[in-house]
Amino acid sequence: MSRIILLGDSIIDNGVYVREGEPDVTKQLQARLPRRTVIKRAVDGAVAADVLRSQVNGLESSDHVILSVGGNDALQHRDILEIAGALNASDVLIRFWTIQKAFRQTYAALLERIARAGSKTLVLTVYNPNFAEYGEAFQRMAESGVSIFNDVIQQEAHARAFNILELRSLFTDMADYANPIEPSMIGGAKLANAMAEWVEN
Repeated sequence: MSRIILLGDSIIDNGVYVREGEPDVTKQLQARLPRRTVIKRAVDGAVAADVLRSQVNGLESSDHVILSVGGNDALQHRDILEIAGALNASDVLIRFWTIQKAFRQTYAALLERIARAGSKTLVLTVYNPNFAEYGEAFQRMAESGVSIFNDVIQQEAHARAFNILELRSLFTDMADYANPIEPSMIGGAKLANAMAEWVEN
């Protein structure tokens, strides 16, 4: 039976963020698919370049590959939200364009590497953070920033006929979050169920 290979970041490797005794995403997925072999290569804090460098070796055409990456790439540019008021609109847009171009280069190379293995692949978008404690304006700016990464994810995945799981439609409640940017056990259960449905179908 095919392996399920989990690549990416703390959206999957969220064990340190759930409460003591609660299962992380990988354990919840394994519980949903007890007869399958689930292999977690995802590492908390990983960016797209890390996944490309250390997580994609040895993929097989029979594998089901699930990739969650981009959130930490976005977090590397969080400072733009804090200085946006000092920039004019054209400066912000040009900076967004530059950030998106750099991310696309790495993310496209990552997907191309997975595509060469011929694995069945599901890519996850980046969900919106839960920045309510910082105010509505900050939350709206963050969602705008996330969209430039999701635009790349959607386009590059479509170009390779990969399946896409839209996490912005999945993480819709404060209970889905363990903190402003990590999934709780509740959010992890939603994610594990969606991934299991994809594998089974």
